[in-house]
Amino acid sequence: MKKTLILGASTNPERYAFLAAHRISNHGHPIELVGLKEGVVAGQQIHTDKPAFDDIDTVSLYVGPRNQPEWYDYIVSLHPKRVIFNPGTENDEFVALLTQNGIEAQEACTLVLLSINAY
Repeated sequence: MKKTLILGASTNPERYAFLAAHRISNHGHPIELVGLKEGVVAGQQIHTDKPAFDDIDTVSLYVGPRNQPEWYDYIVSLHPKRVIFNPGTENDEFVALLTQNGIEAQEACTLVLLSINAY
């Protein structure tokens, strides 16, 4: 079980973050959701603040590089084992910060990792 925070969660079924929430849940991993707008996805509430979640294994990132700096301290404070930079979210500055804090940074697609049982 890899408790996963989806950052950039959305109620829009056409967004990859929406699909990821459902697929991660379907693979038996608990999820937490943070996004810009409240709502419910895969049975979980989307938080619009920065809750202090416990035991986050993975952060699946769906926030573009330009909007990531406001999330740096928050993500580091959660002490996840890894952060997955989904396509379009790659950010060398953030990768360096995560690495300095002992957090694995992985440039990959959450949906592909799940589909090949490499999550």
